[in-house]
Amino acid sequence: MTTLIKTSLVKPIESRQDLVDYLARGARPRAEWGIGTEMEKLVVETATGEAAPYAKIEALLNRLQQTGRWRGISEEGHLVALVGENSSITLEPGGQLELSGQLCPDLHCSYGDFAAHISQISSEARSLGLTFLGLGVQPFTPLEKIDWLPKARYKIMGPYMARTGDRGQHMMKLTAGLQVNIDFADEADCIEKLRLGQILAPLLYALFANSPIMEDRPTGFLSTRGDIWARTDPDRCGLLSQIFRPDAGFQSYVDFALDVPMYFIVREGNYVDLTGCRFTFRRYLAEGFQEHRAILGDWDLHLSTLFPEVRLRPQIEFRSADSLPPHLSMAVSALIKGIFYDESAQQEFRSLFGEMEIEELDRLYRRSWQLGLKTPFRSSSLRSLARQTLSIAQQGLVNQAQRNSRGLDERIYMAGVEEIIETGQTLSERLLARWQGDRQEKVALLQEHCGFDGN
Repeated sequence: MTTLIKTSLVKPIESRQDLVDYLARGARPRAEWGIGTEMEKLVVETATGEAAPYAKIEALLNRLQQTGRWRGISEEGHLVALVGENSSITLEPGGQLELSGQLCPDLHCSYGDFAAHISQISSEARSLGLTFLGLGVQPFTPLEKIDWLPKARYKIMGPYMARTGDRGQHMMKLTAGLQVNIDFADEADCIEKLRLGQILAPLLYALFANSPIMEDRPTGFLSTRGDIWARTDPDRCGLLSQIFRPDAGFQSYVDFALDVPMYFIVREGNYVDLTGCRFTFRRYLAEGFQEHRAILGDWDLHLSTLFPEVRLRPQIEFRSADSLPPHLSMAVSALIKGIFYDESAQQEFRSLFGEMEIEELDRLYRRSWQLGLKTPFRSSSLRSLARQTLSIAQQGLVNQAQRNSRGLDERIYMAGVEEIIETGQTLSERLLARWQGDRQEKVALLQEHCGFDGN
């Protein structure tokens, strides 16, 4: 996307309170709450299942731009994103294609964006020999054979990721996820949702695990993507223990963000690399960097480079679900909206856990990537917890009573989730059970399992 800083964010940061106030701006009255869904998809060559080279992905963007529905965004002479009337198409570092839908009042609106997006891109992709997969990790292509997207920010992030963990570049180039954005009413509501969102993270990993294969081999994980994220960068990823303190507030998230090393700032449209000196934002705020002093645009950019399971920027973003097949792509949003936008549902969900210490949550979180719904939880399992959570979310959507033109409420977007829970078999386990044969057979299996064809 463009590297220009919004005029409203050029204001110098005068005190720590400016950082807190920036987060507080995200508060909205309940009547104005919306929901946003960001869906990443792997782009692969139809014939081989290998990651598509950037040249072919750029050709796809060019074709979409020529339809007149999208305005292209270029960097270094290459097309890297498209902006539409209500949504945008962006590319992740390894060419993963993401739809960022508009902030919608309900899931029916979100689904309309999603369906139109798939219809528009699929026919153009077919003619280029490309296929989209709703899968959490590239199934065949190794890291070194995947092209880097030609963006200046990734030239800074890529080398840094190689120093902070053993899977940072894998995260950038191989993985695809699904993010959901929601609103909050005030500071107390925000912190409660951040807490519950982290408690929900293991369940999202377990229920929507869809990344068991890498380099054509089972990895031993049902969500390999979860394991990759855990090995990316301990400074900016994972769970936020400070949010569970009794006195937690916006200040707690600010403290977390202040102590994370910065990647870069932007000045006059150019990235200024800060990774060589491990400048935390706290140090940058106190000292500046060379002739540069902190502005709100730097804070806004820094918040976008933090990757905890639930983040604040300043909307609340849930980040735990793997990329999913078409029929389940709205299910994560439906589950979250059902719980977090109905007060009784949110309270009931919270009561499922009683008092949960961060150490217990961390163990549950790490086991969920490997064991899925079979992950033990106290005297039961995440499968049992998923069944109760689904029921709570469904009732929450009934209470919200937002219906489409056919009179159906938002529970229609949970189709398929109940089957996963009742069988206890995740998408990953289904894929693993059939992972055999030659490359052509495996590619056909992936298309059946999670392919997007726009039909």
